[in-house]
This record gives sequence, structure tokens and C-alpha cells, in this order.
Amino acid sequence: MINLVRGSRNEPAAFCEALACCAALALFVVSFAARADHDVLTYRYNLNRDGANTNETILSPLNVGSTTFGRLFSCPVDGFLYAQPLYLSNVEIPGQGFHNVVYAATENNTVYAYDADSAGGTNAVPLWVRTFNQTGVTSVPISDYGLSDRPATQLGITGTPVIDRDSGTLYVVAKIKDVRSGAAQYSNQLYALDVATGEPKFGSPVVITNTYPGIGSGNNGAGKVLFHPFYNFQRPGLLLLNGVVYVGFGSVGDQGPYHGWFFGYDAHTLQLVRTFNATPNGYQGGIWMAGSAPAADDKGFIYLATGNGSFSVDKSGVDYGDSIIKLQPTPNAFSVVDYFTPSDQNILVGVDGDLGSGGVVLFPAWAGSGNHPHLLGLIGKDATLYLCDRENMGRYNSFNDSQIVQSLPGLAPSLSTPAAFNGRFYHSGLNAPVKSYAIAGAKVPVNPTSQSTMAIGSPGSIPTVSANGSGDGIVWVIQADAFNYGGPAILRAFDATDLSRELYNSALAGVRDRLPVGMKFSVPIVANGKVYVGTGAGVVVFGLLNGTAAAPPGIGIDQSARIVISGVVGGSYSVQYATDLSLGSRAWTTFATVTLSRSSQTVTDPNGNSGSARFYRAIVGTGSE
Repeated sequence: MINLVRGSRNEPAAFCEALACCAALALFVVSFAARADHDVLTYRYNLNRDGANTNETILSPLNVGSTTFGRLFSCPVDGFLYAQPLYLSNVEIPGQGFHNVVYAATENNTVYAYDADSAGGTNAVPLWVRTFNQTGVTSVPISDYGLSDRPATQLGITGTPVIDRDSGTLYVVAKIKDVRSGAAQYSNQLYALDVATGEPKFGSPVVITNTYPGIGSGNNGAGKVLFHPFYNFQRPGLLLLNGVVYVGFGSVGDQGPYHGWFFGYDAHTLQLVRTFNATPNGYQGGIWMAGSAPAADDKGFIYLATGNGSFSVDKSGVDYGDSIIKLQPTPNAFSVVDYFTPSDQNILVGVDGDLGSGGVVLFPAWAGSGNHPHLLGLIGKDATLYLCDRENMGRYNSFNDSQIVQSLPGLAPSLSTPAAFNGRFYHSGLNAPVKSYAIAGAKVPVNPTSQSTMAIGSPGSIPTVSANGSGDGIVWVIQADAFNYGGPAILRAFDATDLSRELYNSALAGVRDRLPVGMKFSVPIVANGKVYVGTGAGVVVFGLLNGTAAAPPGIGIDQSARIVISGVVGGSYSVQYATDLSLGSRAWTTFATVTLSRSSQTVTDPNGNSGSARFYRAIVGTGSE
């Protein structure tokens, strides 16, 4: 058994500790590497897509400020980063030891793995790099569509990848242009990469394609709608659920024919399991949600939103344009078990008012009521919050939206997904302040509880929250409204209890914290005292400027019977053992001291194979309690 114990944030650094236990060496051998860290394996931390990391024990409103917090280092890459970075702790890189790793996937079809804690020494270069480009095979120039989105020029990896920690696999989709035969061939390819080496797994890549019964746009004249690899665009984050990787598609600039496609691939064989088309007898209905991944609940239901397109379900049809859809995976297909479509769907289509411009968030239980315990929410371009009961989503009412839990207009047009934390949700719409709204008893009051003193221009931002349980909440956003002229991003941090109190922004420290060009729809992630920001030039890492003693160490056991110590590079830690915890502080004996040259290192207890139970811990410093 391995059990982690962290010190309280208010304890002196020397008392912050981690604890591990083994009964004998045999238990060491069969134990996986324990991790004190909290991984970020998917879009916005979890399948609820609520954007809240409530396991952050280092950063707090007390130590995030321009004099204590700032830019630490950057991880350069070869293309723009629309995809959110991911974080995986205690990864054993062959020949390089254990590292906490940050993964970045670019529009130039390249995936990078960098040490997440340091850019010093050997960490100045990536741990590994995997590119899908080769001679005659590249990402797709935006100019192929007759479009311009400067300073961005390529479409490659856009949807956020997903990691399966158990199998050590990162799944990612690349958009490919192949001119080796003379004529350009376009495809979307699903890769499974080893998290430690970047090597392709499970026979990857597989080309994503299929047909679907229907007579909608792009059909073959024989009752089948074709997946068009050129026009369909892999925008939403990937979802890993019950051993299946799900991949959604929208369009590039509404060029077509295209549909909202949703594919499920077996995570270990990469065989196509099931397919859904949102508008098989109509047109469009793309799934993009500003890059948000579909949400999923603990019963295995999947929730996603579509954009402008045909809607015919109210007339016994099968087209779900501008709808929130609840899908149930079946052995070889999907079943639509429920949905919600706004009463003015026909108007939204005419004014480019995509409902699915925002992502679906599944609110925690504290937001609901006895009658409506399970809520979901979405804010689209029409600036209306749609609050639905997940067990009875309301379907369609042509007169109004009174059949759902609440329809709250007047927020701000959204290309975002709200974050939810501690009785509130946080929204950052177009040309508007960042705002928080109370939500309890399945009800949202009209007026916000607080808002920032400044507004963020188009396209707004996608907020995330870091917190230690229900306390120390910080709302993080990346302001990227300077994207269109190549201006820098700004990382901003607000007190979650009062958004008018800005704790930090990266423009305050001048050159020290200046970011490269901001990326639209960019999502900051927080992991173990650091904030990772994707930009037009790489991942920029922020943290405490004098944080050597700020992070309690982690301790675990790897598969080779070694004790793994993880912490801050440069930090000094004492490794101790005990055989009788009832003796309190007198039980502990130091047998090794470690100054970390990388984020994780190993030590060996020479008497660890004694046959009796031995407990281990790491404490900051070289002294005793």
C-alpha cells in the first residue's frame, strides 16, 4: 500500500512530507510508481469539463502576485498551440530517469514532451519529439481553403489530445496533406503514442473515415453520407471513456459539404467501434464547441453540442443542428437518449448564432436541487445560459424554452465553456468582463456575484480554476484578443471569491513575464504549483519565483523496488523510514538526503528487504522535526 500525506499549506516547509509503506520487497516490485502529483490527462482536468483543479496545494491568493509569481521558463515548439497542454507525473523516460512531463501538440503536426519543472541542463531540450510530417507529407495550409487566419497559417493538430495513464498512451489526431502522388490527398489520422518515448503504438496511425446512412449534403447518391477529410475539421478535444477514444469534427470556415461527425475507436486496437452523424439527412451541425471536449457522466452518457445546421427531430427526423445531445454508446453504434434545442433554432441558423460555439459543462451536485440534482449548462453565441436537467433535457418547444430548468439571456456571446467551483460558475464572453454567477438549488440569479474590472475582447477566454479543496480559489484566463495582429497573450489570475481583485497579470512585470503571440481558445492548466500556457511559440511555464521550498515532496515506489522522490528541481529533501508509527516523530530515521537535479530521482533503502513493514517519507530540508 502506498499512501500520500501532504502537509498543510500553513505548516513550515520542513514539516511538509509524503509517506509510503511497504510490507516487503515483493510489494515494492508489484507496486506502480506512486505519484504525489495531480495529473492533467484531458481537456480542463476532468470529464465534467468544469475546469476546476481542486488539488492545488501550492498556489494560493496569498502567494500569486507580481513580486512572488511569474514566468519561470518556456518550452519552444515548431508551430502554434491551439491544443491545451497536458501534464503527466513520474514518467520514466528511457535513459533519462523519472520526469514530470508537459506535452504540447502543434499545428505543424508535432508532439513534444518536455520536463515540466525545469529547463536547466539536459532539460533545455525536449525529452522526445514526434513529428507526423515527412517529405511530401505536411499539415494543411489554411490557404488551401482560400482563408487567412494570420498569424496562424496551418491546420495540423488542433483538438486537445487525451492520455491513458494505465496504458501509458497519448492519443492525438493530425490533419494531413500528402502530395507524394502528385495530386494532394487529405486525411485525418489518429495516433497512439507511448508517453515515455513518443513511439507509435497499436498499429497507429489509422485514417479516420466512414459513411453514415442518410441523404444529406455530400451523400453518394446511394443513401450514404460520406466523411469528407478535406472539409471536416477535428476541433473538439478528444474524450477517453470506458476504453474508447472519441473524436469529433466540425468544419473549416463553414466550407463544405460537412457534418458534425463523432467517431469512437477502441483504445487498444484502434478499430472503429461506432459512428454518429448529427445531420445525416441535412447539412452542417458541426461539433467544435470552441475546442472543448465532449463531457461524460459516471453512467457513461456523453454530452456534446452542435452548431448551425439542419434540425428535423421535431418532425420525426434525425437532424440535430444547434442542439445539446445526450448519447449512449451501444455495442456498435450510438443511441440519442435525450436532447435540447432552443425554440429559436431556425433564427440561430439564419444569423450564424451557433449554440455549439460553447462547450457543455456538467455541474457538480452542489448546483442542483432535489427535483433537478444533475445539471448541465451551455452558453452559445446568443449569450444565453441554458440550464438543463440531464435526466430530462427538455427536447424542443417551438414557443419558448420554459421546459428546461432555466434559460438566462443577457450574459455575453460565448466561444467558451464556463468553469464551476464552490457554488459559482465563471464565464468570459466576447468583449466583456470575466464574471461569476451563483448557482444553487438549480437556480442562477440574473446578476453576477462579481466581475473583473477589465473586459476581454473577441473571442473572450476560457477560464479554469485552481483551488485547495474549497479554499484558495484562483480563476485563470488567457487573454488572446491581440491574436489577429500577432500581439502577445496575457495570463491573468483573479481571486475566485471576488473577480474585481486581480491577483496577477503577465503584463505587470514588463519584459520578465511577457508572453509570445496569444492563441485563440487557449486554456491554461495548473499542476503542482505551476501554470502552463500554450502560445504561438511554445508552452510558457509560470510559478513561484522563489519556490524551492514551496512544494511538498512526493514519494513512491517504482517497479524496480526503488523509492522515487519528486519535488522542485534544486530542492533538498531527507528520506526517512520507520517501522512503528505509534512512536510519532521518534519513529523516523534518515537514511538518505537528496538534492534534486531533475523533477524526480530514486534512492534505495539498503535494508528495505528485511521482511518487516517499513514506512517511508520525504521531508523538505536535511533536519528533523
